[in-house]
Amino acid sequence: MALSLEQKKAVVSEVAEVAAEAYSAVAAEYRGLTVEEMTELRAKAREGGVYLRVVKNTLAKRAVEGTDFECMQEGLVGPLLLAFSREEPGAAARLVKDFAKEHDYLVPRLVSFGGKMLDASDLDRLAKMPTRDQALSLLMAVMKAPTEKLVRTLNEVPGKLVRTVAAIRDQKQSA
Repeated sequence: MALSLEQKKAVVSEVAEVAAEAYSAVAAEYRGLTVEEMTELRAKAREGGVYLRVVKNTLAKRAVEGTDFECMQEGLVGPLLLAFSREEPGAAARLVKDFAKEHDYLVPRLVSFGGKMLDASDLDRLAKMPTRDQALSLLMAVMKAPTEKLVRTLNEVPGKLVRTVAAIRDQKQSA
């Protein structure tokens, strides 16, 4: 069923609004996926904070115009679904990568991050980006390491003294 002009404007404005706030985007060819598989993909996308939408390419090109994902315009060809990461940069890439492992018909075509077009092979690199919680824990570990090392070093002086006194005591007791 064809969309009316008002419906097309609504779709373009919705996708443009999401694209303006998104961290990264992945466009994947979905030809051959069943309705059940698409429903499963949409459910996983909702759980992961990923906006997933199948949009006509002409509408998608208009929607990404003026956003960081404008670089994707020329690659929007064929039946594609758009996945936008709204909560963390690697969420859409992880979703598409994990789902493509189980379903051969989902093929990533375009990957965009930070206003730059990446090769489809860079999907793995983007998917391996840490989540916000993982990044914070890594940062805290890096910040905590020098303090821990200083405390261990300062504790080594009295520890060495105690071991020396214990060694002298053991030597006197054995003599």
